[in-house]
Amino acid sequence: MVRKTKAEAEQTRQQIIDAARKVFLELGVGRASLERVAQVAGVTRGAVYWHFENKAALFYAMREESAHVFDELEQDLVSDRLANPLDAVEESLLGFFKVLETHPKVREVFEIMALRCEYVDEFAPILYEVNKPCIDFLARLCKVYGWAAERGYLRAGLDPEAMAYDTLSFATGLFNNWMIDDEADDVRRRAHAMIRSHVALRRA
Repeated sequence: MVRKTKAEAEQTRQQIIDAARKVFLELGVGRASLERVAQVAGVTRGAVYWHFENKAALFYAMREESAHVFDELEQDLVSDRLANPLDAVEESLLGFFKVLETHPKVREVFEIMALRCEYVDEFAPILYEVNKPCIDFLARLCKVYGWAAERGYLRAGLDPEAMAYDTLSFATGLFNNWMIDDEADDVRRRAHAMIRSHVALRRA
């Protein structure tokens, strides 16, 4: 048997990840099998196990691939590019939903994580990793709202930490409603206006 080159091995790995996304979306993670993923990927079951120890490892790889799309948004939130930190909060929220609108594969991964997976058994440890971006986002929000208060951009009487928790709750609630909505309904059409209104209520 001819040994695959590194490029060929990476291509096979990518085929498996893409196939897993399709199968998880169609069947749900619990009902999906690695055998089915192999069929859709056009590879052997052994090829899947060569790249991924189990279904949880494959799920994690799929999730990590999409997470990188948001790296720039995360850095922009705590950068000094914008004079008003609240503008950074607004841009970050708008940017997140813009990615969901314009990157179908990323949207599918988030749909799988939010609606197609039960975090039990081998997937129980993954729940922390799935929620970690929210924890990190909260920490950044606390920092940015603190800066806004220090510089006089946050409305008087508002507590920066409370506002950070409030924005996280708003964003996760909007995300959940956005995911179960469809393109013809109000939530997706109104999302950008809702974000701007949310931030506007915090401005001095």
